[in-house]
Amino acid sequence: MTRLGFLLDSETCIGCHACTVACKSEHDIPLGVNRTWVKYIEKGEFPDTARHFSVMRCNQCENAPCMDICPTSALFRAPNGVVDFDDNSCIGCKGCMNACPYDAIYINPETNTANKCNFCNHRVEVGLEPSCVVVCPTHSIKVVDFDDADNEALGILRREHLAVRSPEQGTAPKVYYRGADEASLDPLRTAIRGDGLIWADVTPDHPTPPTDEADLIARTTYTTAHITTWKAKVSGYLVTKAIAAGIMFFASLMVLLGHADQTAKVGFVPGLLGTLFLLVTGILLVADLKKPTRFHLVLTRGNTSSWLVRGAYILGIYAVSLGGWLLAALIESSQILSVLAVPVAVLAACTAGYTAFLFGQCEGRDLWQSRILLPMLLVQAVAAGGSVWLISDVLVGMPEPTVVRWITIGALTASGILVLLEVFGDHSPHVAMAVRSMTRGDQRKLFLTGVLGGLILPIILLAGSLLFDSAATTLSFVAGASALVGMWSYEHSYVLAGQSVPLS
Repeated sequence: MTRLGFLLDSETCIGCHACTVACKSEHDIPLGVNRTWVKYIEKGEFPDTARHFSVMRCNQCENAPCMDICPTSALFRAPNGVVDFDDNSCIGCKGCMNACPYDAIYINPETNTANKCNFCNHRVEVGLEPSCVVVCPTHSIKVVDFDDADNEALGILRREHLAVRSPEQGTAPKVYYRGADEASLDPLRTAIRGDGLIWADVTPDHPTPPTDEADLIARTTYTTAHITTWKAKVSGYLVTKAIAAGIMFFASLMVLLGHADQTAKVGFVPGLLGTLFLLVTGILLVADLKKPTRFHLVLTRGNTSSWLVRGAYILGIYAVSLGGWLLAALIESSQILSVLAVPVAVLAACTAGYTAFLFGQCEGRDLWQSRILLPMLLVQAVAAGGSVWLISDVLVGMPEPTVVRWITIGALTASGILVLLEVFGDHSPHVAMAVRSMTRGDQRKLFLTGVLGGLILPIILLAGSLLFDSAATTLSFVAGASALVGMWSYEHSYVLAGQSVPLS
């Protein structure tokens, strides 16, 4: 199989943008998005200043994380080794955009599907070169053919040590840079002045990386602005899913504690709440798609390596188990509830935790790669389930509220410890910047609301409910409501902060 890549010679690049224009013309790319662009940085102090150019685009990775996460295989490996895409299969989940460490994928505003550089594959397949190669006036863009011993670019690659972007991600990129300034390839080593970029606006979505290493900082004077892809719907999905899973943890626990005969309170009420919040979870997931009418493709032609697909299967199986739980409650069968208790609890844990593996496939978002994420999602589910159980106790008098209060306090405390570990741990520069954004930057208010309103206040109120029997129910109700609101606030800060680190 032919394997292709690019050699981008920054030593000869003059920043003319011919490649960008040719690309837009060749593929009818709408305004505001680009498959390839030329990044400008400036270094030095007058009169010793210099401008450096680097062409940015898809890196045609050998280990392409965008292909792994794509739920419908809309991103696929062409026979010549190029990572290509199929507009007709894309559901617009935006997972590929967060998986790409190179900021190279965008949503086409006209088709609502993910697009990227595909090496002008329609030209390559008929023996032509990519349009950017043809128009480059200084021959700074060269095709690397790894299977052609006489290939000019391959010869350069074998003779010289050329740089690649973000090698630590392990994607094995096939775009190589000759003579590129290190600061132009690492967006954390450039500052963006408050007076804006050339031909672009500074937005919160492309912040200036804070650093104390002033000698390493250059000024970015031109690049593209890339928007945050996953927002409030994803944050909401994390909370509704936690509730749907957590409430059934407590329902199963009550059955195991000997309350199976209370089929209405341990069967119907939690089963109904779990089903409703699972339904809301599904609605949020579909609503966040750019192509929601294509959601069925996840099930009919799903890429099983994607945790978007695996998660859909888990949610589906969990939904069936909830249906069985509700049926057992309706026919008042304590025996069936007893049989279902452990399997439902296990499926609830899977439902709560699978998102850690989904976020783990987002190679471009280092904050989400944390080993802390899985235990955090599990204890959050317990806290969310306990909160809803205590809120329900005000209305229908749920069993064992004291036990639930203690467990919820434990889950909230564990969440707090995990937050501290996340904030004060030893981080890479990318994670450190994301944490800084969450705790001291644009997401600071959300984060503080999550910690104060979602952890500290509920713990205090629940402790008070254990001390003062007369006000226990009211205090527990307020604690549960505060915990849920705070959980969403924390999750929203986490989701946004993970996407705040510039990748290009």
